[in-house]
Amino acid sequence: MPSASQQLPGLDALVHTSVWVALAAAALCAAASRALGAAVDPLLLGFAACGTLVVYTVDRLRDRVQDQRTAPERSAFVERLEPFLRIQVGLAGLVAGLLGIRLGARTLALAAAVALLGLWHRRLKHRSSLKPLYLTAAWTAVAVGLPLTRQPGAQGALPVAAAVAGAVLSNVVLSNARDGEGAVAGLGLRQTRAVAALPLLPASAAALLGPPAAHSLLALPVAMAAAVVGFRPSERYGAWVVDGALLVGALAALLLGR
Repeated sequence: MPSASQQLPGLDALVHTSVWVALAAAALCAAASRALGAAVDPLLLGFAACGTLVVYTVDRLRDRVQDQRTAPERSAFVERLEPFLRIQVGLAGLVAGLLGIRLGARTLALAAAVALLGLWHRRLKHRSSLKPLYLTAAWTAVAVGLPLTRQPGAQGALPVAAAVAGAVLSNVVLSNARDGEGAVAGLGLRQTRAVAALPLLPASAAALLGPPAAHSLLALPVAMAAAVVGFRPSERYGAWVVDGALLVGALAALLLGR
């Protein structure tokens, strides 16, 4: 019987090329923009998606040795399609650069800082105590910081950032557990789920206690909570469900915030 990856090669390509996580970044940026009362700018969403695609694809290409242990299916995919992925990085980088010029200096400056942190991820991620902090900060900067560079006076920035950060931190905890890294590496499933659920409590409170426009962001911790409840430390669950929870939660927040 063929494996799951052989049955769904096209769908697996969606996650292994990092398009899945890039879509999550764009959706989070859109949901945060709506929660801040700012316009959902298609240029900004494209910028967030292309920038994320560059950073994550470069990481996949540079760290294939580590990936052979933590994500063997993705590692094999990257080995097979390395030339295509290098072209993808170039095209996504070009589009991100052109969009960044259109969006202005503030947006470019913030994105450059996040990109440098992302490209340094290969060295930083082995320091398990730092990984949850800088990944949460980077994703929150993309989702909330980028819209704020376009509309600095937007209301409710703190609760919006807290709601996004809590959901992202839960995602990082589950990702660390899947990879056997960090403080959660030696925990059982029940304890891992408990640790991953903790940041969802302040995230939910921030969404509910923030301005009315931010209430829709409750969908983020709710979606992540579903991923926490069903969590199992497999590569496919991490790629599809753990990362996909951010995408689904952000899309639900967009629908609820209309």
